[in-house]
Amino acid sequence: MTRILIVEDEERIVSFLEKGLRSNGYSTVAVGDGDSAVALARDDSFDLMILDLGLPGLDGRDVLRAVRSRGERLPILVLTARDGVEDTVGSLEQGADDYVTKPFRFEELLARIRLRTRSDGAAAETTVLSVGRVQLDLRSRRATNAERTVELTAREFALLETFMRHPGHVLSREQLLSHVWGYDFDPGSNVVDVYVRYLRRKLGEGTIETVRGMGYRMSD
Repeated sequence: MTRILIVEDEERIVSFLEKGLRSNGYSTVAVGDGDSAVALARDDSFDLMILDLGLPGLDGRDVLRAVRSRGERLPILVLTARDGVEDTVGSLEQGADDYVTKPFRFEELLARIRLRTRSDGAAAETTVLSVGRVQLDLRSRRATNAERTVELTAREFALLETFMRHPGHVLSREQLLSHVWGYDFDPGSNVVDVYVRYLRRKLGEGTIETVRGMGYRMSD
């Protein structure tokens, strides 16, 4: 099982990451400070590290320097609210493999993790999703229904991608909110219902089913 070290001091983000990653088959260990991260980040212990920059004790960039200077090669994905060019370039120059800014969408983060933890001999990440007559090309960001191109907004695309990665599964409104709108979502919002209606208009009423009292399901 792939092991991921989460270095983050915000408990709600840690909880969100651990829940999402474990549900996708990953093993996680979380720490909230830079010194603990340096002590634990070993190639023989973890397959990837998710690293916040604003940490108590050692700053995230100091963690990067310390880990890389002793020769550790595990992929490091920086996840931070800092979005300045200096922070991005500085982190990559100090050994980060990828850089994601908060707020983030879990499906995008998951795709980046899969890319960084895939072994050379593993099958390539799927780039075209198909459920029934609907196809979604993740590279070109193009959706088709029975070969008819469907124009989607960025949020509609993200919601449809989530459904198509879990065909036949009932997804609750809370799951859809967290996957598509990120960790900083309002659980009382009706935005999921609104966007499901948008998708139904574009894809057809039978594409996404309502499962009363539970959520929604995309069926083929």
